[in-house]
Amino acid sequence: MSEGELIVIALRLLIPLLILRNPLVGGLAAMAIDALDVVIIELIGLGGFGDHYAQLDKLLDTYYLTIELYVAWSWEIWAKAPAVFLYVYRVIGVILFEITGTRWLLLVFPNMFENWWLYCVIVARFFPSIYPRSYKTVAIPMVLLLIPKLAQEYLLHFAEVQPWDWIKRNILGIA
Repeated sequence: MSEGELIVIALRLLIPLLILRNPLVGGLAAMAIDALDVVIIELIGLGGFGDHYAQLDKLLDTYYLTIELYVAWSWEIWAKAPAVFLYVYRVIGVILFEITGTRWLLLVFPNMFENWWLYCVIVARFFPSIYPRSYKTVAIPMVLLLIPKLAQEYLLHFAEVQPWDWIKRNILGIA
């Protein structure tokens, strides 16, 4: 393992702990470090990820999603039950993907947990009147969150678009 990889792993292990103190800030920070880890490793220039990046990324994702699940465990049932279901559903999908290597499984098992979790954290804090308390207040946001999530999962895991390359070229000026 390179020094750069060790630094990024340390960041991906430490930053999600912020979720326990401030769920919104910590969740957004964990999502950001997950999205930008490939960019960060190139910026620090101490060596890149090896061929094991995909497996390592899924493991580190599961780590911070588990911390988010821990936070969700204290929520009211209308928010907690979908969160638990979506977490387990995604973990099953990741396990099936790792066993089979079949990319379309990540489209069938999208990471809706993260979107639902973030939605619940935001509405609890800023819009408590729309916090999930019925089938309707679960179903409507779930459908609205699913549409962009399926597009993202398709682009990342099926079409294999790599947005970090665009960020490196167009924002950071790294070739």
